[in-house]
Amino acid sequence: MAQKPIREHNAKNMLAKFWVEYVGEGLVLSSKGAQVTPDTDLDQLAKDHPWLTKEKLVVKPDMIMGKRGKHGLILLDADYDGVKKWLGKKRGKDVTVGDVTGELTHFLIEPFVNADHEYYLAIKSNREGDSIYFSTKGGVDIEENWDSVTTIEVPILANIDDVDVESKLPADFDDNAKYAQMIKGLFKYYADLGYAFLEINPFAVAGDTLYPLDLKCRLDDTAHFEAGKKWGDLVFPAPFGRKLSPEEKYIHGLDEKSGASLKLTILNAKGRVWNLVAGGGASVIYTDTVADLGFAKELANYGEYSGNPSTDETYEYAKTVLDLMTREKPQEGRHKYLIIGGGIANFTDVAKTFIGIIKALKEFKDKLVENNVLIYVRRGGPNYQAGLKDMEDLKKLGIPIQEVHGPAYSMTKIVASALAHEN
Repeated sequence: MAQKPIREHNAKNMLAKFWVEYVGEGLVLSSKGAQVTPDTDLDQLAKDHPWLTKEKLVVKPDMIMGKRGKHGLILLDADYDGVKKWLGKKRGKDVTVGDVTGELTHFLIEPFVNADHEYYLAIKSNREGDSIYFSTKGGVDIEENWDSVTTIEVPILANIDDVDVESKLPADFDDNAKYAQMIKGLFKYYADLGYAFLEINPFAVAGDTLYPLDLKCRLDDTAHFEAGKKWGDLVFPAPFGRKLSPEEKYIHGLDEKSGASLKLTILNAKGRVWNLVAGGGASVIYTDTVADLGFAKELANYGEYSGNPSTDETYEYAKTVLDLMTREKPQEGRHKYLIIGGGIANFTDVAKTFIGIIKALKEFKDKLVENNVLIYVRRGGPNYQAGLKDMEDLKKLGIPIQEVHGPAYSMTKIVASALAHEN
């Protein structure tokens, strides 16, 4: 699975939307928040959110980054005029966080909470199941206080209602029953909405209101077909410091307009191993196999098409990948590798999607030859035999198809077959 982070503003809105359904009404979730983007008019924002001018505020970048407090990127206990001045100095400016430099484009403004006590709660998926982490010593120093963290393991296929959460919470924690119920509800929310990681650090409680002061999460993008309706129109932003290329923006635009899924991330435009893969799960397998075989530095892209895209959509997707692949020739005597792969489709018409890919391959025939590209194909699913035959027929046109296989040939084996030329 590919774990993709989302902005804190989106994460908190989604949690607030489903809080009562999953957690109940024992604790009320504070959900006030206003997002600032490059285009936000701050005066209009105050009109849309009148509480901004009536309460003390906190403002911070809403980017995919950590340690904002330790890098001086959080303004606390300010009025709205102070927030506007601070944003005037920060919005659109480059900052360096660790080894990464990037532009600050998105921010989150929330009511300032002067918490007497801060708590930590996280859920993380692993091979054995899921782990729930809880501490009464939350905040920026949680790593230094990790010995205070209680870990509750939830095995694969276990029902959280059968897990004794209450007795595992710290003995000195007030009202364990209420918080055990909250944790169980949050776990159900986590599982149903396809999370891979969720961390609320810290959260504060005043009366019956819970304030999630900082929230980070990652979603499993292969869960889109199950949880996509609950996600709504979520946007997965690029990591801090990484700007989308024109080609990535183009595919992102196609994806937004399509009922199918079209994803593209450029890892190394000068890489010699390119994947044109159907399916989110399959894309991870192909990518991991390239890395496992020692060619991680040559891996050029990560992405996938799925959800039965149209012929035109797969043509546009393939054309974009081939254009990127053939812009720069490899060193004399070296090859580039195009792996057209996927798992065994459930409902995607393989022959139909291959028509779009084949159209792009024909257009790029000369460039593929000039760039010394070798093409390997592996696919299964509805109408795959016709699709594979069409791929085989490309050899007659001089397109450098090397091997074409159906589902009997494993996904890892087709990658190994391609990269065997490097040995």
